[in-house]
Amino acid sequence: MTTPTLEAQVTISHDKIREWTEARQGKPARVKGTGDGNGGIVRIDFEDVHEEHLEPISWEEFFEKFEAENLAFLYQDGAQSRFNRMINRD
Repeated sequence: MTTPTLEAQVTISHDKIREWTEARQGKPARVKGTGDGNGGIVRIDFEDVHEEHLEPISWEEFFEKFEAENLAFLYQDGAQSRFNRMINRD
């Protein structure tokens, strides 16, 4: 029996990103040491597999950086999938 392959999708919708993240118990974060006044490198942190190199930030901070860096959110929409990346919109 084969498992269906989930295709990655891309969005810049703040609502979709937040909805997807919160449905998987994720929170907005940045890589520690990268928040030198410009927001840092943004990521999604999941509560049950917290990564020590990430620090929590507000959604407002997350989306400010997301827009300033012209990012898009690459993700899989399957119920259990947590696959995601921040990519350049271009």
